[in-house]
Amino acid sequence: MSRIAFLFPGQGAQHVGMGKTIVEKYPAAKELFDRAADILQYDLAKLCFEGPSEELDSTVISQPALFVTSLAALEMLRADSPDKVLACEMTAGLSLGEYTALVFAGAMSFEDGLRVVQRRGEAMQAAADANPSGMVSILLLDRDKVAEICEAASSAGRIWIANYLCPGNIVLSGENSACERAAELAEQEGGRAIPLAVAGAFHTEIMKPADSKLSEALAGVGLKKPEIPVISNVDAKTHEDPDEIRELLIRQVLSPVLWEDSIRAMLDAGFDEFYEIGPGKVLKGLMKRIDRKISCETVNDS
Repeated sequence: MSRIAFLFPGQGAQHVGMGKTIVEKYPAAKELFDRAADILQYDLAKLCFEGPSEELDSTVISQPALFVTSLAALEMLRADSPDKVLACEMTAGLSLGEYTALVFAGAMSFEDGLRVVQRRGEAMQAAADANPSGMVSILLLDRDKVAEICEAASSAGRIWIANYLCPGNIVLSGENSACERAAELAEQEGGRAIPLAVAGAFHTEIMKPADSKLSEALAGVGLKKPEIPVISNVDAKTHEDPDEIRELLIRQVLSPVLWEDSIRAMLDAGFDEFYEIGPGKVLKGLMKRIDRKISCETVNDS
């Protein structure tokens, strides 16, 4: 018998039009966007459905947008295939998606999750504005080689490994000069370097003091033990203690995302049927690179 796990996407999966047909067809999804408008004090649905893309892509908007749209997609799955939702035994989310996973698992309420995500987006945008920086995907090279490139590029500025996504896809994050040097070195080693369209060096020390601001936001949130295990981005492990979960969410802002390790932990536990719930199909693509034999279906209206 298959073991089912849900995956939730992170920033970068957003696109204009996301969630529109889901909201038109599923009342529970529309209710989420209505509740979000009350909390955020702006029309999130209009930005998701109509754009403009420049505004939707901003860190401040894209994080709440992906959080709500992913949970709307979950409501579509709940209506169409309730047995799949009931059978789900584990969940994980990429960076921002970890908050969506925690809400699905019952560790925090939708309202608390959205307020924290809003504050997280604002804090990360402010940190990015204060420190010009960026991220670059390094393709076709293994972890050890990328680590060497990161070390060598540090002569041009601060830089770290930010995301271990899948074999042959590791993201570096740091000052622009260091990212540019890393891209040159990667190309020299036979790899490919793709600069990412992000506001700044996420998952590094450059994001300070966003972690402190997130800590303040999380202090007022009543976290509970998850009803199903949620894998943390920070250590690729599950945690039951709400205080541990809170601390890991704070650390996540400055720590590399161990996505490949998280997926491998789920595979080792016997999970063999995955659903990427939310905009895009990034996580499905990563799954193919980790283990192409594993089923991963997308749940969205893209």
